[in-house]
Order: sequence, then C-alpha cells, then structure tokens
Amino acid sequence: MNSLHEDLRDDVRMLGDCLGEIIAAQRGDDFVAKIEQIRHLAKQARASGQPADNELLEALKQLSDDELLAVARAFSQFLNLANLAEEHHRVRRRSGILDACHSDSFCGLLGRLLAQGLSKEKIAEQVSQLDVELVLTAHPTEVNRRTLIQKFDAITDCLKRNDRGEVVEHRLRDLIAQAWHTNEIRTERPTPVDEAKWGFTVIENSLWQAVPAFLRRLDRQLFDATGHHLPLDAAPVRFASWMGGDRDGNPNVTAEVTERVLLLSRWMATDLYLKDIEQLRIELSMGACSDELRAAVGDHKEPYRELLRRLRQRFQTSQQCLQQCLRGEPVDRYEMVITRQLVEVPLLLIDRSLRANGMAVIADGLLQDMLRRVACFGMNLVRLDIRQNSDRHEQVFSELSEYYDLGDYASWTEAEKQAWLIGELENKRPLLPARWQPTADVAEVLETCKVVAREEADSLGSYVISMASQPSDVLAVILLLREQGIEHNIPVVPLFETLDDLDNARQCIGQLLDIPWYKAYIGGHQEVMIGYSDSAKDAGQLAAAWGQYRAQEALTELCQSHGVHLKLFHGRGGTVGRGGGPSHTAILAQPPGSVDGSLRVTEQGEMIRFKFGVPEIAERNMELYTSATLEATLNPHAPPKDEWRGLMTQLSGTGLKHYREVVRHDPQFVAYFRAATPEQELAKLPLGSRPAKRRADGGVESLRAIPWIFAWTQIRLMLPAWLGSDNALQDAVDQQQLPLINEMRQQWPFFRTYIDMLEMVVAKADGNIAAYYDKRLVSDELAVLGADLRCRLAHTISLVKQIKGQQALLLENPVIRQSIDVRNPYIDPLHLLQAELLYRDRNQPDERLEQALMITMAGISAGMRNTG
Repeated sequence: MNSLHEDLRDDVRMLGDCLGEIIAAQRGDDFVAKIEQIRHLAKQARASGQPADNELLEALKQLSDDELLAVARAFSQFLNLANLAEEHHRVRRRSGILDACHSDSFCGLLGRLLAQGLSKEKIAEQVSQLDVELVLTAHPTEVNRRTLIQKFDAITDCLKRNDRGEVVEHRLRDLIAQAWHTNEIRTERPTPVDEAKWGFTVIENSLWQAVPAFLRRLDRQLFDATGHHLPLDAAPVRFASWMGGDRDGNPNVTAEVTERVLLLSRWMATDLYLKDIEQLRIELSMGACSDELRAAVGDHKEPYRELLRRLRQRFQTSQQCLQQCLRGEPVDRYEMVITRQLVEVPLLLIDRSLRANGMAVIADGLLQDMLRRVACFGMNLVRLDIRQNSDRHEQVFSELSEYYDLGDYASWTEAEKQAWLIGELENKRPLLPARWQPTADVAEVLETCKVVAREEADSLGSYVISMASQPSDVLAVILLLREQGIEHNIPVVPLFETLDDLDNARQCIGQLLDIPWYKAYIGGHQEVMIGYSDSAKDAGQLAAAWGQYRAQEALTELCQSHGVHLKLFHGRGGTVGRGGGPSHTAILAQPPGSVDGSLRVTEQGEMIRFKFGVPEIAERNMELYTSATLEATLNPHAPPKDEWRGLMTQLSGTGLKHYREVVRHDPQFVAYFRAATPEQELAKLPLGSRPAKRRADGGVESLRAIPWIFAWTQIRLMLPAWLGSDNALQDAVDQQQLPLINEMRQQWPFFRTYIDMLEMVVAKADGNIAAYYDKRLVSDELAVLGADLRCRLAHTISLVKQIKGQQALLLENPVIRQSIDVRNPYIDPLHLLQAELLYRDRNQPDERLEQALMITMAGISAGMRNTG
C-alpha cells in the first residue's frame, strides 16, 4: 500500500478499519486476527511468487464451514470498499483539473484541431451534430444487489464530506455495518422490470445531474475555442436501453414486459421533469417579460410561473394517466403522451423572454439545464431497443407459409425469401389471416411487434436482429412491423456476430441497398451492429478483432458508394474478451471513416455503475466518448499499410486455427472447462433475468459469451482473451517479422490497442492461481490440458514483454499495475477459498457452502473490476 497516493491510502485505511471494528463487534477480535493473518500470509505468498503457498492454505484449511462464509464476506467487502475509495480518488484528482486542456480532454482536442487548420465553423458544426448513443444493457455482470449499491453510494458521499472537513466517522460506521449485515447475494433473480428500474436509478441518481453539467462545460469550452455555442437542442451524447427490450434467449422478456417498461420509463421521465418544473417555478418569480410571452399567458403578475403552471398541469395529467395504464385501466392515450415539442416550445419562449429583458444569466441557469435534459433524455428517459433472434422471425413465416400452403419458408432459398418478402411489402392487402392460430412462440413475436407498432417513434431506438446473416432477416422484421400497423420507419439493425457473418456483412448490406424499396425505407441512413462477444467466443480475440475491423472497413466503403450514412453499433462488453477496454482508445482505433459523427455502443452490467454511477465520473466518460468521436470524425488516422494488413491477416488466420484446435476440437476441452472453472455453479448465482445458455440442453457452444468469460476470469486463466495470440505472435517472430510488428504497434492505433489490451489481460491472469484450481478440482487426465494452457499463458506473457521491449508488464500503465498489485493479496484468499468450496460442494452439496461460493464469485468480480 505504500505506493498509493497518500489521500487514497488514508481512505482505504479508514474504510478498512471501520470494517474490522464492525466484524469484531459481531464475531470478536480473535476472528479479526484470523482475517488479518490470512491477509498477511497472502501478501507474503504473493511477494514470493507463490500465491497458493502451504502456510496460507493451511490457515484457510483450519477454518470451519461457518468461518469460511464470514472470511469470504470480509475479503469481498474490503474489495468493494477499496473500489469505492479508488473511484472517489479519481473524482478528487480530477476536481481541480476539469478545465485543464490535457491531451485527451475536449478543450485539448479543440486546440489540436484548430492547430491542424480546421475552421472554427467546421468544428462547431460537427460538435452540434455529434450523435453518440450509449445503450445500457442488463447483461448479468452486475453482481451487487441494488440495496448494497445504494449503501455504497452513501459511503462515497461520506468520503466527499470527509474531504470537506466534516465529521463522518459515525455515519461511515453505520453504513459499513449496514452493508456487512446485509446479504450481498440476491435470493431471487431480478425480473426484466427490476433490471429496467435499476437502469432508471442510475439516470436519476447520477446522469440527471451529470448530463447538464457536462454539456455546460462542453458549451463553454466550445465557445472559448470557436466563438460558437452548442445549440440548446443538441445532445452529443444520448442514452438508450436494452433492459426490458432484449428478448434474445430470454423467455422472461415478453411483449407485456416491454410495454410495462416503456410506461415506467415515461413515468420516471415525467416525475423527474415535474421536479425540474417545480424548481423553475420557485426561481422564475420575476414579472418583466416579452410581448410574446405576455400574449401567451395574459395579464399575470408572474408570467413565467403561469406558463410553468400550465406545463406542470400537463405533466401531472400525463403522470396520472400513466399510473392508470400501469394498473391496467383504460386511458386516453393523447392525455398520456407528452411530446418533446410540447415541452420545448414553452421553455424556449421563456428563454427568449428572459434574454430580451436583460436576464440572460437567469436563462443560463436551471432553465438551460432543463432544456439540455430534454435534448438528451427526451420524454422517455431512454429509447428502448428491441432485440430478437433471427430464427424467431423465420419461425413466424414458416408457420404462415404452411398455413397458406406455400411450403416451408425456412427451406426456401435466400432469393426466394427476398422476392416473396418484397412482394408482400409492396402489396397493399393484409398478410396475416384473421382466423390463423399461431403457436405460442409465434404469437409472442407478433404481440411484440404490435407493442412496437403502437408506440411513439421517440420511445424506441432500433429493432436489433441477433444472429442475422442474410437480407431476408432484415426484410422479415420490417414486414412483421408493417403488418402490425407501425407508421414510422424504425431502424431495423442486423447484428453480425460470428466470424462468418462479419465476413459476409458487406454482401448482406450490399444486397439490401440494391433493393430500391429498402433503400427508400432507410432514407439515407443505415445502422449495423457489430458483435464483439460471440465473434470472440467463436474465433478467439485476435481473429475476431480483425474480422470486426475488416467488416467495418467494407461496410464504410459500401455505404459511401451508395451515398448512405452508416451508423455502426458496437456490441462491446466490459472485458477484453468481449471488446472491452478504454472507450477513448477503442474509438480512435476504428477504421478511418467508420466513425462519421455517429456511434452507438453498449454499456453492460457492472460497467454502467463504474462509468456512470457517480456524476463526476459520468461527466468524464461522456467527455471521452465525445472527444474520441469528434477526433475520429475530423482527424481520422491513415489507413493501414498493405504490409500491415498482410501480417494482420496472417496473424488472424494462425490465431483462429490454434484457438479452434483447443476450443472446438480438443476432446478434453469441454470436460476440463467444466471441471476447472465454476461455470456450472455460476448458473446458481442469481445475477440477471436471462438464462446462462441460449438452449437449456446445450453445451459450451450454446453458452453465452458472458458466463464463458466470467468462468475463465474467476480462475484467472483469462483464456478467451489470449488463446491463439500466442501461436500467431510466435510464428511472426520466428519469421523475423518483429520489426514489422513494432512498426504496426507504433503507427497503427488498431494494432497498438490490441497489444495494449493483450498486455493488460495477461497482467491480470495468474497461472499459479489457475494451477491450484486444477490441483483441487481436475483429474490427472484433464490436468495435462490445464498444464499446457498455463504454459501457453506464460509464453504469451513473454511474447508481450518481447514485443514491447520491457522486463515487466504494464510499465507504461503504472496505475493499472498498482491497482492489480494492491488487490491481489485480498483476491488470492478468495480464489483459494473458491476452489475449496467448489471441491466440497461438488462432493457433498450444502446450502452454506453454496452461499460462501457465491460470495467468492462476487468478491473476485469486485477485485478484478470486471466479470463478463
């Protein structure tokens, strides 16, 4: 801990001391002494390079079953508290440099762009047109219960007050005691509606404050640099959601659930705006106003309050109608819906009046904040995406074609499907027969389309088709929505997930753009989603990353040739194996021209809380997204050289071959994976509403990418992020291509990001920890494969050091290096406990052991700072 910043060290010590006192009050000083001994032994063992040494193992072996749970909870809670202290320290460090023009700040970027000769007008115009949409998803990687998150937020508030010199010791003990005495593991899985409410809470508690503060600073910096303000209706960053709309493989997300989430979203937005309006009414007590405002409200002494009173009444009526609708009572839909224009018109009228009467300073206060919120959040808080698997749509048309005696739609050729779908889209008669009785699965798809069709356009984002591969997948959804009466052209977005589908993306979109009807439908805007999770699981991180890059290049070139604006939707997860990593560098590493002022990105699970749960950190992350998107648009890097592309293709092919040799073709791999990792036990952890597998009877091939990554992360082998890269990089080095590799790393952002992410993930890996899991859980026969994989991990580490010319990992990123080193002595005992608990539970299942096992999973997740 000595290398930590003094303020951070003091916070960690204060939180740790409080936790120790609370544990002692419950279980006694002797028990706390045992915890401290285990921590000391873990630190000692880690320093010696043997985290699973005999003395530490013996200390853990002495624990009774009852003590196992308490020790696991103690280390897990400490890691959570350390994370809070670290997040608070990040805010504290930035508080004094919010307006400093450092290299990755927004104002620093504006200075660079001006220095490169871009005009002030061009920069200001592009900023006002930026369209970054962050899509909050409920993927099950948030291990903490909402009640604990609320307590953690209150602890963070205590740290802020402590910095101001307030006495917070008693309140801090109170909150840490509450956390300690609260069961950190959910007893039941959250419902999709619960997940949506959790997303709304992040907006209410953090983003509602962070967005106007961020845009206020952005506006000021833009004006200082260019002399132009950010228009009041501009929203460089907006938010969408999959919570309650993502039904891919989740039978719990039904049409009824989607409709309820849409109503709740609108209700929450209404409630938040009512609070803003009430505060505005309190502040805008002045009488001087413009003739325009006077004409609107009549002869009132307080004209601003009168206009806001009318607006408040409209919101209150809407909220009452929404409540009735949520109770299942009939309502007047007109009374329920508030359009953005209905709110903006009176607010802008107030703004003009204040400025005309010399009160611009008042207009620039809370009124401007509310207008900024309207621009960002609309009347629905978030736009809800709908996601469904392509085979569910195909099932609809198979049943329908059989009903009409047309044969089986699923067996038709792609050309036949396209011709029939276009014919039906151009046909004015209804397609769905009145007396048709579809199966339950088909009826659910149709009911979802009906919900989408009757929603306001502003309530919805995109309709995403997972596992899309052909143009018919897109046309089928448009036809279903048309048949249910939709009156606007919602973006229907194919999600290309496997490596084959990524390679075929250009051909698929090209065929669509060659269809006149379709090209007219999209109105010059094409959205495509790039899947990171399943492509990496399918092909390995290296081959997937290159496949994603090439697909984006091909799609960018294709859309430019058709005069169509392409918006790429990146399905990134929190971990490197799922496209994770620093957002700023990831955006700048995209192919030149692919980020053309617009971007959609998923923010998943625990990353939502880490990146947007604290207003100050949320502001920083929005700044990073905005800056990177602006830079990638106005100052894209040069395209890769042919020799770089050639080597990357070679590396990708070698990596793919060796990755699949293990994951797909080694007959022992599946058995080893299930023996060495807590993959099957993970299904017992009630993380999210969605099942861990797409098919209940499926094997590893049907396992979702999140539990796939989660399982390897828990044992610190981190296999999905490096397997295949070892052989690929070694082959290139053997062929004397190291100079070319170094050139690519220095000059090509894409390759530099790949190497940096590989370095970070192998720095988090630990072969010794993985070896202990094997020793405790794996048969001698399967252990041979485990030993080989650990040997390959060690070789990958050596290769990364060789490529970067370093004796140790993360020398260029000491903050992450320190974060890993500080946490290891607290994570190591959890790993060793988990392996022991897995052994005991597999041989003699016990409810207490399973509870302790879940605690170790949560603690390791907290320590690693990401799960899946």
